Amino acid sequence: MFDGGVIWVFLAFTALATLLAVMAWSPVRREPFSVVSFLLGWVVAEVPVHAAVITLAGTVVLGSDVRTHDPVWWVAGLLGIAATAVYVALAVVAFRSPALVDEALESASGGPVRTEGVDPAPVWMAWWRVVVAVPFRFGAIRRIRNIDYTGDGLYRHKLDVLVRRSGPATGAPVMIYVHGGAWVIGDKREQGVPMLHELVMRGWVCVAINYRLSPKATWPDHIVDCKRAIAWVRDHIAEYGGDPSFLALSGGSAGGHLSALAALTPDAQEWQPGFEDADTSVDVCIPFYGVHDMTGDPEAEGAYGHGLIELLEQRVMKLPYVENTPLYAEASPDQRITASAPPFFVIQGTNDTLVPPQVGRRFDERLRAISRSPVAYLELPRAQHAFDVLLSIRSRATTLGVVRFLEATRAAARATPRETAPDRADTGTTPQ
Repeated sequence: MFDGGVIWVFLAFTALATLLAVMAWSPVRREPFSVVSFLLGWVVAEVPVHAAVITLAGTVVLGSDVRTHDPVWWVAGLLGIAATAVYVALAVVAFRSPALVDEALESASGGPVRTEGVDPAPVWMAWWRVVVAVPFRFGAIRRIRNIDYTGDGLYRHKLDVLVRRSGPATGAPVMIYVHGGAWVIGDKREQGVPMLHELVMRGWVCVAINYRLSPKATWPDHIVDCKRAIAWVRDHIAEYGGDPSFLALSGGSAGGHLSALAALTPDAQEWQPGFEDADTSVDVCIPFYGVHDMTGDPEAEGAYGHGLIELLEQRVMKLPYVENTPLYAEASPDQRITASAPPFFVIQGTNDTLVPPQVGRRFDERLRAISRSPVAYLELPRAQHAFDVLLSIRSRATTLGVVRFLEATRAAARATPRETAPDRADTGTTPQ
């Protein structure tokens, strides 16, 4: 083979591997590069072992195919070795996730989360699935698709119910999942799959919902739809083997925002037009990298750039922020915390370039200061936004931690009679 062509392929391969490794280890947070940085580093950050093997193998194969060891060969070889080393370091960080999950549950407000009796071994998330990484459709789970939760026939008003095929559930706890996508994209089929599959195989009934998206939809359409879906689940999930007396709510990114906001505002009747008397409360909330602050509040240490407010002004709220600050504050979960908030397990990555970690930290601090319920906070080193979409070392650990938190919360709920309606006298919010 002609060395002149191969050596440049060698250099291009190792240069790309190095760029991806750097973006996974230390992404660029400055707009507009933050989104590009996320796209470059997201996947390899979650499959670092795969990336290390591919990079090392490519470096050896391409490097050995070049007979002339000129400076370009040395540069390419060193880049390949450096990229492999970074991927190995990312893998080491990821393998530490179970210990961090344990620490988060131990340090929950109100005392350690008691998980005695919860089987810590995965049911669905076997190691071979982590090797595959992509959570393919699983035959043991039945997905009942496109159930209309409003009756208007719109696809955005449909949800899927996931149940186990063998040994159908009866009186099972229920998880409702809200997809992310910056309130403008996304679908109920795409996100949260590893967690939902693990819960279903443990006997839960899971529900993945759609909701209206901007720019066609205008706030508060999104939260209204989420509350409609919760009300539907409360009324109908028993038909699928679920127990409407225990509902968990989760979501990622914009879905993390919507799930947290819905969990904190069960008495917000202005967001329940036509179904004001419906019970939209939930028993526990697990937001992943949620947009808990919609205001760009300086107290958040300059967490966001201009991108969030511009997106909200132009496509979601469709109102200027400066003249409508109260509207943006009302839509912020960290401004809607009350003492009667349900238990929360807040999960965030330190390398998140779309929702900076200080947003999750401040939300956790405010929850702990005001809520009477347990609050756990997990911050994952080197984890990027949407880390849990893939079945990775990290998402395996977080899912098993979520299972423990949910089961502990459920056990506590069994010991305490459930209030069917929120305490409307207890509506104090966080200090402004």
